[in-house]
Parts: sequence; C-alpha cells; structure tokens
Amino acid sequence: MLHFISLISAWAIPVLITFIPLYAFSRKVPVYESFVEGAKDGFSTAIGIIPHLVGMMVAISVFRASGALDYLMGFVAPLMQGLGVPSEVLPLGLLRPLTGTGSLAYTTDLIRVHGPDSLIGMIASTIQGSTDTTLYVLTVYFGAVGVRNGRYALKVGLFSDVVGFVAAIAICLLLFG
Repeated sequence: MLHFISLISAWAIPVLITFIPLYAFSRKVPVYESFVEGAKDGFSTAIGIIPHLVGMMVAISVFRASGALDYLMGFVAPLMQGLGVPSEVLPLGLLRPLTGTGSLAYTTDLIRVHGPDSLIGMIASTIQGSTDTTLYVLTVYFGAVGVRNGRYALKVGLFSDVVGFVAAIAICLLLFG
C-alpha cells in the first residue's frame, strides 16, 4: 500500500500537467493563447498586490524593530511557563499569523537547537501545521480582488490562529509532556 501511495505521489503532478493541455487541445481550446492570457492576468494581479505586501512587511519590521515583540514576549512568558508551556514556542504564536517564511525559519531554528523529538520541536511543528499566515493571506487575496472591509475575516482568522495555537500546545503537552 505504501509503495502504491508513493507511486501516485510521484506521478500525480506530471500526469496532470500532461493531461490538462492535451484535454484542452482535444476540445479545440487554443492552449498556448489561453496560457499566455492567464499569465498576463497573473502578472497584473501580482503588480496590484505589491503595495499591500510592502505595507504589511513594513508594519512587521516596525513591530519587531521597535521592541514590541520582545516586550510582549516578556509579559506573556511567565504566564505560559506557569502552565508548563515552553517559552521558546511563544514567539511562534505571534510570527505565524504574520509571516510564513519567518515562522518557518523560527521553527527550523527551534528544531535545530532542541531536536525534532523534543517537546519544543513537536509543539513548534504542530503549531506550524495548525495555524495559518492570516495577515499575509488577507493581504494578498483581499488585495488581489479589491476587498476593502475585511474586519470580520481578520477577527475569524486570528481567532482560528489562537485556537490552533492553544490546541497544538494542549495536544502536545497531553501526548508528549
């Protein structure tokens, strides 16, 4: 069974990449022209979201450079340590909704320092898989389609991140702590 799943995994993308253009060609769709038109639309979308991304990156940089992240971590760390939560994973709870690359780099560093089988490594990995880059997603997708009022999406997304963060910690403490 494992060999069959590995075989499907290895061939799924090449088969789809081959099948879709061939199917389109058989239905008399101008494949190359459709591809070029889609690429033009993608390029204009990318240009349209650049100001949103730059704004978000500047805000994150200001938040970190001002010392606000360190101050917040200093305030929250004693409370979490009282509950048995390693303070090393707390910055991940703030980084993950902001930046996928930054949170992945932080998770990689935690795993490198503490090991993948440590409680900290397991909690960090579970947080990485249980939460999303909410602010990035809202910035990119809402910026691409021109949504101006995303306050409810922001509230639900951040609430979901908090639930994922707490659940990841609770499950790891329950199973591995």
